[in-house]
Amino acid sequence: MKIRNYMPSDCRCLAELFYDTVHAVNAEDYTEEQLNVWAPGNADLEKWNQSFSCHHTFVAVEKKRIVGFGDIDKTGYLDRLFVHKDHQRKGIASAICDKLERSAGTARITTEASVTAKPFFEKRGYQVVKEQQIERQGILLTNYVMELILTYL
Repeated sequence: MKIRNYMPSDCRCLAELFYDTVHAVNAEDYTEEQLNVWAPGNADLEKWNQSFSCHHTFVAVEKKRIVGFGDIDKTGYLDRLFVHKDHQRKGIASAICDKLERSAGTARITTEASVTAKPFFEKRGYQVVKEQQIERQGILLTNYVMELILTYL
């Protein structure tokens, strides 16, 4: 597996990976209604590309196929971290997250982790700051504000 920087030509593939992963992997922790408002399948690719381009964004590639991605902004906010539904539990998320944390340039990393992702971040040393309910189109989704204080900076 290779981890490389994001290219605008990746955007559509990342949006599709996001949709497929949310609807497959997160289905154990969220209702179909919640999944549909979280990942409706109509991502604004222009906005996504702009966001990815403004952040440190990394893409994991295996055999010329994108298998994961993640991005973090200049404040240390880890925005997205997703691994293809068929490539879970192979160390891809950990490898991307390692790169994101190193690229942040800040001692504090924060994220809003889904119910599904919370154990992954806890294993990495992230602490829950608070549980929260996010509203999307009148539907509530639970997630967790989590933070990691890096000691090696």
